[in-house]
Amino acid sequence: MPTDSMPNRWIDFAQIDNVRDLGGLPVTGGGTTRFGVVLRSSTLQQATCEDLSHLMVKVGLRTVIDLRLPDEVEREGYGLIGDADLHIANLPIRKSPQSSLAARDLVPDKTRVDLTALYGQLLAGSGEHIVEAVRLIIDPDRRAVLFHCAAGKDRTGVLAAVLLDAVGVPAEFIADDYALTNERMRRVRDRLDALPSYAGLPQANTGILAVTADVMLRFLDNLYADHGGAAKWLLTQGLSETELEQLRDTLVG
Repeated sequence: MPTDSMPNRWIDFAQIDNVRDLGGLPVTGGGTTRFGVVLRSSTLQQATCEDLSHLMVKVGLRTVIDLRLPDEVEREGYGLIGDADLHIANLPIRKSPQSSLAARDLVPDKTRVDLTALYGQLLAGSGEHIVEAVRLIIDPDRRAVLFHCAAGKDRTGVLAAVLLDAVGVPAEFIADDYALTNERMRRVRDRLDALPSYAGLPQANTGILAVTADVMLRFLDNLYADHGGAAKWLLTQGLSETELEQLRDTLVG
């Protein structure tokens, strides 16, 4: 498994803890993922004026894909991001389109959870929204794109894994990208625990806040066993072959 944490992928902010570019990852058959196209992040609502300026001016951010559930958005809001000249798309990643929209129902017991099983449930319940996210990413007028949930690990990790696997990033590098959140998890946990929607979180690296590459590797194994990989899964969810090729062209250089 890769051991280089690729620190140049991190983008540091005053009040956002877990932002990194999906660029710089190797692709099977040649090439790497492009920098400056798609970023993954933890929640943005506490961003400062300087953070917002960095995102919009230096990063060139145009679109935010918010993977949080509607009650999280209602309770926590967007802060300064909500008033910025950005397109914000709330595309919840959840266990089932028919499931409760309460954040507490995402993981009823935050201290004990099978994360690989959870990610499979999130994938099964979010096909339409993941396809919508892909369509935003392949639209050149919407880039750069940032997607986020709360911690930037679970729902964000599922979407990142689908995107990266669909364009040919090997599983071990996808898992390594997922595990990078461990470098920021203590900060992420302390920030989230102070917010109404997430009070009572366990300590970093336990329960819902655990971060290990093996979790993502098992999720990807299941993705191939059940669906033949992310590309085939996206096609079954309604993405076209042309759109899939556009995703590859967008993310790989």
